[in-house]
Amino acid sequence: MKALVLENYNASFVLKDIDKPASKPGEVLVKVKASGINPLDLKIKAGQAAHAHTQLPAILGIDMAGVVEAVGEGITPFKPGDRVFGMTGGIAGIPGSLAEYASVDAALLAKMPANISFKQAAALPLVLITAWEALVDKANVGPGKTVLIHGGAGGVGHIAVQLAVARGAKVFTTVSHENESLITGYGAIPIFYKESSVEEYVNQRTNGDGFDIVLDTVGGAVLDDSFRAVKRYTGHAVSILGWGTHSLAPLSFRGGTYSGVFTLYPLISGEGRAHHGQILADAGRLIEAGKLLPNVDERTFGLADVEEAYAIQAAGGSRGKLVVDID
Repeated sequence: MKALVLENYNASFVLKDIDKPASKPGEVLVKVKASGINPLDLKIKAGQAAHAHTQLPAILGIDMAGVVEAVGEGITPFKPGDRVFGMTGGIAGIPGSLAEYASVDAALLAKMPANISFKQAAALPLVLITAWEALVDKANVGPGKTVLIHGGAGGVGHIAVQLAVARGAKVFTTVSHENESLITGYGAIPIFYKESSVEEYVNQRTNGDGFDIVLDTVGGAVLDDSFRAVKRYTGHAVSILGWGTHSLAPLSFRGGTYSGVFTLYPLISGEGRAHHGQILADAGRLIEAGKLLPNVDERTFGLADVEEAYAIQAAGGSRGKLVVDID
C-alpha cells in the first residue's frame, strides 16, 4: 500500500510503498477513505508535541473514515463492507490514517451515520470526542444549563456549541463578527470578546451570576478568563488546553470547580478506548438527526497534496476542517 511516512521532524513526508497491514485479534482492517487534519498534526510534524509520544518513522493522521475490509479474531460488532470512523492512530507509535489501509483497535471505531460522507466523518473524531468528554463526561451539560464556550467557531468549539445546544443548554460563545452567522445558525448567542471584558459580558448575559459551564478551547489567558466567568458556588470550568501556570484564586473566590481533558490518553495508554468508540456511536444519533455536523473545507487534497494542506492549516487559511481524500 501507499503511505506517507514522517522520517524526520521539520521535514516533508515521504510517499512510500509499504506492506499492507493484517488485522490482528481485536483489530479491524480498514480501507481508508479520508483522513482529517488537526492542529496537533502540525505540532507533531514539527517535533513540538512530546505529549503525543510520537515514534519516528511515523504515519500520521489521527482521524479516519473508511470501509472495513477484514476483521481479526474476536470481532463481532463489525463486518466487511461496514463504513466506520474513529480516532485511531497517528501517535504513540500507532500507524495513522495517511495511508491506504490501517489495522486499528476495534474499540476505537463506530459505524458511520448514514447521512454523512467519508470526508465529513473524517473531520469529526478528535474534535467530537474532545467536546463530548468536556461537556458531557466532565460538566454534565443538559437542559436549564447556561454554557459559555470560548472559541466557538474553532474545530472543537463548533462541535461543542452544537452538542450543548442539542442537549438542551442555553449556549453562548466568544467569536469574531465574521463568524456570527455560523454561530447563530447553530442556535448559540455570540459574544464579541474583542469588544467587552469578561466582567461586562458576565453582567450583560447572566446578570452578574456567571455561567453554569465554561469550556475553554483556547488555553492561556482564556482559561484564566474562564475562572472569572463561572457561576458562584455551582459553576464548572473545563479546559482542553489546561497547560501552563494559572492562578486558581479567581475560581476559588467564586467557589467553582475545574476539570481538564486529555483526549489522547486512551490511544497512548490503551485504557478507556471503548469509551471513545461509544462516544462516536452515541453522537451518531445526533448526527443522523441533523443536530450535529462538521464544518468542512470543501477543497480536495490527496496524499500527494498533504504538504499544501498542512501549509493552509498552519497559515490559518482553512474554511472549516481540512480533510485528505485517500481513496
